[in-house]
Amino acid sequence: MTSFSDRSNNIQEYYFSQKLKEVKRMQLEGKPVINMGIGSPDLSPAPSVIKALNDCSVLPDAHGYQSYQGIPELRQAFLKFYANYYQVKDLGIDEVLPLLGSKEGILHISMAFTNPGDSVLLPDPGYPTYTSVSKMLDLTCVPYSLREENGWYPDFEQLELLDLEKVKLMWVNYPHMPTGAKADFSVFQKLVEFAEKHQILLVHDNPYSFILQEKPMSIFQVEGAKEVALELNSLSKTANMAGWRIGAVFGKREFIEVVTRVKSNVDSGMFLGLQRGAIAALELDESWFNALNSEYAQRRVLVWDLAEKLGLSFQKDTSGMFVWAKLNEGRDSKIFVDDLLYKKNLFVTPGDIFGQNGAGWVRFSLCVSQEKIKEAINRI
Repeated sequence: MTSFSDRSNNIQEYYFSQKLKEVKRMQLEGKPVINMGIGSPDLSPAPSVIKALNDCSVLPDAHGYQSYQGIPELRQAFLKFYANYYQVKDLGIDEVLPLLGSKEGILHISMAFTNPGDSVLLPDPGYPTYTSVSKMLDLTCVPYSLREENGWYPDFEQLELLDLEKVKLMWVNYPHMPTGAKADFSVFQKLVEFAEKHQILLVHDNPYSFILQEKPMSIFQVEGAKEVALELNSLSKTANMAGWRIGAVFGKREFIEVVTRVKSNVDSGMFLGLQRGAIAALELDESWFNALNSEYAQRRVLVWDLAEKLGLSFQKDTSGMFVWAKLNEGRDSKIFVDDLLYKKNLFVTPGDIFGQNGAGWVRFSLCVSQEKIKEAINRI
């Protein structure tokens, strides 16, 4: 029998892939499980977006292979979106690359800029895919601590004490997942300065910038960021298109070219109908985001109520589509989550899947209707 690779032995099945199988099994058994664990928007895309997809899907030439770089109209739409909402106007047509979701970009960027044995700075807590991709590529994972007492921002004095000699990439994500810490311009400035000083490629993962954040922010608002940074963005959360798998990476031409080399050997472009739908999504005006955030704000108030009834503490001055809540001292996150699932048919996410600093915390998703959140409250 052919043996498995060391790579496959070094990584585990994605937590949600594994846990959602159990949730689905319980639902099939008739248990009324409310899933507040995953950030998959339950709201629909805008009607104009659906129409653009439908109109394109019936065209005879829509179903062939598409450009690896995305159609020019899509790239232009991304650039216009950045100019309108982030006031980032110095990116060119060859400095944006559409992706099959930003998760794909995490792998492509890691493959493009690192070699086995290189080191990568990873936020703790942070998105688990940063770690799993790094392990798949035989990179050395160097966690940097984000702590509640520091607002879940990097401690730059502690960063300077780390062994940075072999570090090639640093993953950053604000508004932060899972904690909801807001994007902050002064923190972005310090990150860019740190990357310049140590010749590290800074990769800012930015899918939550429109969700309950008053002013959307980009790392490229910092002068000089383009020389040391890439930014990932996505329509999954901003346009309720998570299953469409549409994202993009932005950065200077030399960086985008090398990412394109990797990507062009992995996938064969994006369905034209999805690209046309993405263009329509990028053309949505502020009324779309205002309505979206009004709904999320109402849901968040209900989740705060739920968390209080569960005896949890949390900060209210946050953004993104999650509520990050702290257990009482000494309580185990995974035990708490399983008790809630098996006793109340309510699934939330244990904080320790996001890193050691997530131990003792849980995450609630806002991608659940107000009616279901109220039902969850009644169960408690």
